[in-house]
Amino acid sequence: MPNFSFRWNSYEMLPVSAIFPSLPSLDFPFSWNYFVMRLRSYTLGFTMLSSSVSVVVSAPTAFPSSGNGLWYTESATEWTTGFLPVGNGYLAAMVPGGIWQETTQLNIEALWAGGSFSNTSYTGGNKLPYQRTSLAQDMQEYRQAIFHSPNGTIPDISELQEDAGAYGSYSGAGYLLTTLDAMGDTSNYARWLDLDNSIIRTTWSHGNSTYHRETFCSHPTQACTEHTNTTSTSLPTTMYAWSVSSQTGLPTANITCFDSSTLQVRGPVAEPGMLYELLFRAQGVGSGVNVTCTPSTGGANPNATLTVEGAKESWVTWVGGTEYSLDAGDEAHGFSFHGPDPHSSLVYLLSSATSTSVSYQSVLAEHIADYSSIISPFSLDLGQMPDLTKSTDQLRMTYRTDVGNPYLEWVLFNFGRYLLVSSARGALPANLQGKWAQDSSNPWSADYHANINLQMNYWMAEITGMNVTQSLWDYMEKTWAPRGSLTAQILYNISEGWVTHDEMNIFGHTGMKNGDSLSAQWADYPESAVWMMIHVWDHFDYTNDAQWWKNQGWLLLKGVASFHLHKLIPDLHFNDSTLVVAPCNSPEQAPITFACSHAQQVIWQLFNAVEKGFNVSGDTDVAFLEAVQSKRAQMDQGVHIGSWGQLQEWKVDLDQQNDTHRHLSHLIGLYPGYAITSYNASLQTSHNAKTSYTRDEVLAAAKVSLIHRGNGTGPDGDAGWEKVWRAAAWAQFADAGMFYHELTYAVERNFGPNLFSLYNPYAPQGPNSVFQIDANLGYPAALLNAFIQAPDVCTMSQPLTVTLLPALPAAWSTGSIRGARVRGGLVIDFAWSGGKLTQASFSAASGSAVSGERLVRVVYEGVVLEEFSADESTTRTIRVHT
Repeated sequence: MPNFSFRWNSYEMLPVSAIFPSLPSLDFPFSWNYFVMRLRSYTLGFTMLSSSVSVVVSAPTAFPSSGNGLWYTESATEWTTGFLPVGNGYLAAMVPGGIWQETTQLNIEALWAGGSFSNTSYTGGNKLPYQRTSLAQDMQEYRQAIFHSPNGTIPDISELQEDAGAYGSYSGAGYLLTTLDAMGDTSNYARWLDLDNSIIRTTWSHGNSTYHRETFCSHPTQACTEHTNTTSTSLPTTMYAWSVSSQTGLPTANITCFDSSTLQVRGPVAEPGMLYELLFRAQGVGSGVNVTCTPSTGGANPNATLTVEGAKESWVTWVGGTEYSLDAGDEAHGFSFHGPDPHSSLVYLLSSATSTSVSYQSVLAEHIADYSSIISPFSLDLGQMPDLTKSTDQLRMTYRTDVGNPYLEWVLFNFGRYLLVSSARGALPANLQGKWAQDSSNPWSADYHANINLQMNYWMAEITGMNVTQSLWDYMEKTWAPRGSLTAQILYNISEGWVTHDEMNIFGHTGMKNGDSLSAQWADYPESAVWMMIHVWDHFDYTNDAQWWKNQGWLLLKGVASFHLHKLIPDLHFNDSTLVVAPCNSPEQAPITFACSHAQQVIWQLFNAVEKGFNVSGDTDVAFLEAVQSKRAQMDQGVHIGSWGQLQEWKVDLDQQNDTHRHLSHLIGLYPGYAITSYNASLQTSHNAKTSYTRDEVLAAAKVSLIHRGNGTGPDGDAGWEKVWRAAAWAQFADAGMFYHELTYAVERNFGPNLFSLYNPYAPQGPNSVFQIDANLGYPAALLNAFIQAPDVCTMSQPLTVTLLPALPAAWSTGSIRGARVRGGLVIDFAWSGGKLTQASFSAASGSAVSGERLVRVVYEGVVLEEFSADESTTRTIRVHT
């Protein structure tokens, strides 16, 4: 069971009556040991609960009848594998499902150690401006060495890299402790996450009374709430306190009573570090309800507790924030990211969420309606039959590769969408762990790795029509672009546009982050923003939101393209008159070389997006457009077939047949890109190329590379995301068997009892496993790639080919999809039965301002079912006769 002990020294001066009002009056000097013994008896009663809880043989009565949720018969013991997540983007929490004591772990989205809050000299990973000239010389020497090397590689680029400095880490925000002054055996225990309504619920019985607790985080109120009620006449006295007892590294905070019903927590995330604040307000309903906040009277670590007495239902609402500001992350503000003290805005938020004119039920209803507005326009049916006789951990325990379970797979799909909604709609985008982090220093800093992880987080957003991406665009605009322009100038001697690398925090860490002697494979990735511009273009291509494109999307795209116009240089190794990048590393691969296929493919796609989006942008800079078109025509496009039939990862044939590396970087043009999938020899063969390939030849080479890359359990790692990526790639080849094998293997190998995706090459699903959210969020996109494919194309004159059911596994022989989005602002509904498509309908999305017409070609089983020109009035139904 979890350790729910208090941090004793934090409570050393707290009046005992504030903790346990039911304790007998003491006519002798208070003994802290007595309090510890009393509290331990509560903990013991909770710990022994597993032996007294009645076995639940079916899902709880209030569990969604559709089966859309996760449910359990015991409280959680491990944060990573057992706790359940709630969040609204601004705040997040992990809930174990306790009984007499609930210990909810908290997060605030911008609670980061590091940056200028910890070190005013923090440079965001950049060298100093005076080094620009010497760095330009270093860069030139590295390039010459690469081109003159027999195999086109060099051992290091250490002069370009910079120590991490005050990089920092995303941090947890302590724990909310909820204690009911009761103890004893309980029965009928259950806890569940309702994916229809975005609520975690816990229920249990004690004697003749039943207790219910529910926790949710509301986006409209920017607050979280935990509510407890009972069928009895009243709840036991309920106490709320804050603690860091289970979180090392967070400095002692100042805990006081803000008012008679509000607990205030203020402190730094590190010393020195940014200030954060949490406010907790308790409320209750019942005859004679009394809410008090009791501060300690002294001691080294003052504390306070909220107490609710005489209530039939009690709830606590909390808000949290920091002094971090996206708007202070530019050169004009000294890249300080320092904003105002959060206190005033938090008081306003809390007052709005807990006003006497606002009932708990109305706040809950508003939360559910808001969540539904994001989730409900899209739905998936896999023909699943809900199994309500097995808890989610039991379903997960019996899940097997290739055998699968359509019901659990459907729940995993919905869980992924839930996690993105719950973590992406704040001021910052979803990070490596969404917004859920347990400790003060978290794996990979729970940062933004932009060589697959950040991208995978958002793969599903457009196709499922989720309006959750604004924080992503704002984050790039206000942290990457300002500091990235300095990186472009200092590190690359380029005065136009901006550049970022792989690992980034919330402080615009855009330089090459040095880690060790081999760190170039992680650090040397100036294409990170290029890949993200695929997402920028896709957002416009899917939504046709011309106003957003003009105001934000185009400016992001143009900034990145401007930099890479100047970064491309002639290939002086093969001397074939093509333009290439140098130096480069295919993400997280060791060779430092030139013309990495991944880099060439994504830059080519970036330049295509510039041309496709120019007219709508309103930009009159025709010279920029012409420069892009000219450089694109001269580019090596990163498509070469090697000596053993593989698609080369590098322009020099360095590929090894036993390379099972976790990344599929050189196959980005297969999925999620299109340089391979939509390969067009007339558009992608350089004028001076010695070899011309057909599309079939390119796809065959890509398949050879995918086969030799293995199943995602190579010696370099064992993560869920690499298997999910492979599944999506196999779907792109219309290989239903390999797609389903890889997808089900990911679930069996890398998903825990609480369905979190886990990474640990030595102990998958063990207590030391690491939570990485990317596989959770990539899973829905990979699954959908078996049902619908509409890859991008080089020019808008090419038809948009929509392929339905390209890789349908036998396990999902009957089902339907409603509300899928594709390019051109189109929405598709379709259904299938007995493994065969039955009908499909196409319509223009509501509010979609389609400019002109777009030729759409609908393909099923290799046959073109229909072609039509789509515009804002499109409605088209296709019935398939089998």
